[in-house]
Amino acid sequence: MLHTFYSDGVDIPLPPKHPFPHSKYRLLRERVERLAERLPLVLAPAREATEEELLRVHTAGYVAEVLEGRLSEEHQRAIGFPWSPDFVRRSRRSTGATVMAAHAVMGDGSGNGQRAWGAHLAGGTHHASADRGQGFCVFNDVAVAIRSLQATGLTRRAVVLDCDVHQGNGTALLFGDDPDVFTFSIHGAKNFPLRKEQSDLDVPLEDGTGDAEYLAKLAPALKRVWNEEPFDVAFYISGADPFAQDRYGRMGLSREGLRERDELVLSQCRERGLPTVTVMGGGYARDVEAVADIYAATIEVAAQYAAKAE
Repeated sequence: MLHTFYSDGVDIPLPPKHPFPHSKYRLLRERVERLAERLPLVLAPAREATEEELLRVHTAGYVAEVLEGRLSEEHQRAIGFPWSPDFVRRSRRSTGATVMAAHAVMGDGSGNGQRAWGAHLAGGTHHASADRGQGFCVFNDVAVAIRSLQATGLTRRAVVLDCDVHQGNGTALLFGDDPDVFTFSIHGAKNFPLRKEQSDLDVPLEDGTGDAEYLAKLAPALKRVWNEEPFDVAFYISGADPFAQDRYGRMGLSREGLRERDELVLSQCRERGLPTVTVMGGGYARDVEAVADIYAATIEVAAQYAAKAE
């Protein structure tokens, strides 16, 4: 069973022509509701992450600035969203959904005490670090989820498999000194962020990389990741932004290539018996329906492998 959580009930008020496509999350949920008619997955709404959960990752000062509306204009520009009460609710709910998925996969939220697979129909906010947000990322949802699992004794060692087209710089910073979290990122070498951080394993790719070259780089990189086993849980940040039509991706992957990527990553998680949480990452094609289709294909693959994992 794929335990799937959604957080699209609150949208951040944005100015006209803002580039962030909020509607992709609603469109994705609608597609996943249809998938649930034929695949073993269940959908549930997200709760908001608690302050205690946020403070395991983010500084008290930064959390207070976000929750109390004291972010500077410069910091709001770096994040890419203006502050509002809905900005807070949306950010907390998006983080809470990944925490819920993480606890479901480790056996205390699946309803039967058994490990499962989980997904969040948003998330992957990997640019957020301890004291700041960046690039449409406010709180680092995967980091908060990992720290929650560790704090409750549900896991010791986690791996983050980040295939978003942008490097997971915030995640790399947060776990740089933690031997119990292995961070992997395959991303555009010249893409955002300008300053890259050091993941445990980084695979930088040139602009215009297509399906064949991408998959040829991903496969041996995953072998290197598995050399670092054992892991208790995997977090897969998929990303629709390596898509050739993405406004910010600068890559050349097709929909078929992205699905092959999902198959490669998730099949190897299943082979290792790893409880796995899949989150969506970025996706900024002007055709928002295409973004939702790519995300939905990722969820479909995850649901299929979740069924095999049982």
